[in-house]
Amino acid sequence: MTKTLTPEIDAGDFRVGGMPVHLAWPKAAAAAPILLVLPEIFGLNAHIRDVTQRFAREGFVAIAPDFFFRHGDPAQSTDIAAIRALVAAVPDAEAMRDVDAALAFAAENGGDAARAAVTGFCWGGRMAWLYAAHNPRLRVAIPWYGRLSGDKTPNQPSWPLDAAAMVKVPTLGLYGGADPSIPLDQVEAMRASLSAAKAPAEIVVYEGAPHAFFADYRESYREGPARDAWARTLAFLREHT
Repeated sequence: MTKTLTPEIDAGDFRVGGMPVHLAWPKAAAAAPILLVLPEIFGLNAHIRDVTQRFAREGFVAIAPDFFFRHGDPAQSTDIAAIRALVAAVPDAEAMRDVDAALAFAAENGGDAARAAVTGFCWGGRMAWLYAAHNPRLRVAIPWYGRLSGDKTPNQPSWPLDAAAMVKVPTLGLYGGADPSIPLDQVEAMRASLSAAKAPAEIVVYEGAPHAFFADYRESYREGPARDAWARTLAFLREHT
């Protein structure tokens, strides 16, 4: 275990059944709500650790699991094709079990499992949609630019568009209007599916914003949409947790 201390929070790297996780929690809060922070395809890197700690400073027991540890470490690669192949090797069912394990660990370490929420970025955004369908006891789901549809494989047998009717959790989707990997027609199809299912969900699209507009360590970062989406995220979390 490695541990970092700040005046407001404690944070550290731990192992949950062999899976690396980064856990951050507010020092002053007792039984704070849990927030699962699901990484982009680049894994449990410095950015995701930083985002997890930002949420802890906002009053959450925040935990980010490393889904990829059985298959490799995308944070150590610069080959995007190799990273995508590694990500594709992770079965959705395995990822759901890993999120369940991260939630249980956070609950064992000061978090309130009755007030649990999930958020995720890119690949983690897709997983946030799927986990909202998997675990209807969640209070909130906030997927950031998670892919909504794609090729179905044995590892990825369904997509958020397939699971829309199963979403019973209050959900806020955050998307870029200039994201070539998630065409706007898919976003509109998702909205229509959620509406038809009377799901308690909304999707905000930022005109002109690319994929990964919140990732402030990448060229895709856009300050205006990132700030607005962060404020919406915190307000949504506080409303429902």
